[in-house]
Amino acid sequence: MGARTGKEYVERLANARPTVHINGEEVTSGIPEHPAFRNVVRTYAELFDLQHDERFRDQLTYVSPTSGDRVGTSFLVPKTAEDLVARRTMVKTWADYSMGSLGRTGDYLNSALMALSQAQDWFRQADPRFADNIKNYYEMVREQDLLTTHTLIPPQANRATGGGQQLGGKLTARVVSEDDNGIVVEGARMLATIGPTADELLVFPSTVLRGTPEDAPYSFAFAIPCDAPGLRFVCRESFDYGGSHFDHPLSTRFEEMDAVVIFDKVHVPYERVFMLGHPELCNTFYSDTGAVVHMSHQVVTRTTAKTEFVLGLVSALTEAIGIEKFSHVQENVAEIIVALEILRGLLRASEADATVNAYGVLTPKWEPLNAARNYYPKLYQRFPEIIRKLGASGLMSLPTEADVSGPASADIAQYLQSATLDGAERVRLFRLAWDLAVSAFGGRQALYEYYFFGDPVRMAGALVSGYDRQPYVDRVQEFLHRG
Repeated sequence: MGARTGKEYVERLANARPTVHINGEEVTSGIPEHPAFRNVVRTYAELFDLQHDERFRDQLTYVSPTSGDRVGTSFLVPKTAEDLVARRTMVKTWADYSMGSLGRTGDYLNSALMALSQAQDWFRQADPRFADNIKNYYEMVREQDLLTTHTLIPPQANRATGGGQQLGGKLTARVVSEDDNGIVVEGARMLATIGPTADELLVFPSTVLRGTPEDAPYSFAFAIPCDAPGLRFVCRESFDYGGSHFDHPLSTRFEEMDAVVIFDKVHVPYERVFMLGHPELCNTFYSDTGAVVHMSHQVVTRTTAKTEFVLGLVSALTEAIGIEKFSHVQENVAEIIVALEILRGLLRASEADATVNAYGVLTPKWEPLNAARNYYPKLYQRFPEIIRKLGASGLMSLPTEADVSGPASADIAQYLQSATLDGAERVRLFRLAWDLAVSAFGGRQALYEYYFFGDPVRMAGALVSGYDRQPYVDRVQEFLHRG
């Protein structure tokens, strides 16, 4: 089959039968046409179609080593520096299309599956079947070009206790039984972004297990179709309010849904299980396999594209209302420029210093990517703040597209024009700034980026504990005792 078209993605989704709860409604069919999902489904379809566009085909696809079909470049196992560049170019092409606003495009978890599939020796520690299962699953997703999402963490009921202690151990998704054909899972997990519009759900370790026997039922990795019997998605409200692209340019295109996942006696066949038990292995699932490095390579590429978008938007705004001559405005613009160049530098450094890992995969250097993923969550909070500051009252009194073409059009043309734009185009630009920095969609974007890889405080602790600082301590000691 190989790389899908948008039509093929939508048709498969239309034939799926997930159980989705949203706004008091239970939805079990017609996902591509549902008001909460139809616009983002259309955007994902457009991404799939880009794979067949002659302008991007060679960037977004390569020839499968097994089928000979063209498949997504995000599945490419990097062996050379050129392969890493090819992977980055693919990610950047998709990220540019969404202005970096889509966090769960297929390339994110495809990158993880690629790395996991090559680390078969690591999976054999637990069971030789798991090594075969992860390789076979990766190849299935690659050859069918499936869209996957994942769920990692327990519901936020009582963070003072572990998942095994909450509600008598019945809150968090856990293995409750096994049979000759597989395992049965009950409980809940967060946070399945795009769950209702994806093909497959990856249920991967949360990596916060204590490594005790009591944690064994919560220690697993497996994959199931998003319409598996007993699986339910409980969604937040949609931030796509059904308006026009003029009024809501980002949320009407890129509103990814977030959901809690309920497992109600969900049966998982053994061939879809990649890890079972072994809490100590689950805690190193991403790091020891190299998956986290390739996932981070994708994320830093995406956030670089997002930062370019913010710089372009802020520059267009400052030019429109003639404020860039002021030094405090220049300082804010410079802040974004510096952030962009730091991200670019860290990304390129990770590729320049890439090494082959234990499984034969050319892997970007972890330290620059780890620095970037610690840097961006707090950095991104500044961008909406800068936009709100520079847009000021202009963001507060924005008419809609209906007003621009309605009875108020003459007033808008006369009184809402800017130094460089007529009234309608100024409103269009400022509505984009609103959607990124002020709207519900924009607020979700800020929260999403802040917690993308987890609690930034815990991430900082892991960075400090895992970073080799001893050579620099030794240098200080040598200096102190220098004759």
